[in-house]
Amino acid sequence: MTETHTYDVAIEWTGNLGSGTDSYRSFSRAHEVLATGKTPIAASSDPAFRGDPARWNPEELLVASVAQCHMLWYLHLCAVGGVTVVDYEDRAHGVMTMDASGGGGQITEVMLRPEVTVADASMTDKARALHDEVHSVCFIARSVNFPIRHEPLIRVQ
Repeated sequence: MTETHTYDVAIEWTGNLGSGTDSYRSFSRAHEVLATGKTPIAASSDPAFRGDPARWNPEELLVASVAQCHMLWYLHLCAVGGVTVVDYEDRAHGVMTMDASGGGGQITEVMLRPEVTVADASMTDKARALHDEVHSVCFIARSVNFPIRHEPLIRVQ
């Protein structure tokens, strides 16, 4: 039997400024991303689409999901592969390309730039190589239709 996992979230629009959506400029794109037992995420649309720059937007959350999944699988592969990671940071970068009509677009690539610190110099080659294995197991990477590249930097503690 196939195993499945489910994920339930709620979105609540908080951007009715009094007249609803009676025009494109009459409402805020503010909303909250909610899940039982978790702190709400204050979200909006990208500022380019009349969103609030102080709130997370869906494009940022997608790029963050890619980076999180990569990191979590990478740490797993290191743990079972004998690589001791003592620090990990990533500066992920996503690109959205608009279609010719300007009415829509899509994420066309994500670049991950993980900076990994390992416990011993003998681990650096394997630490670098394990990044290549992540895409075959990361749920998010396997679910999207755009390329995910990575440029890891490996340091020794």
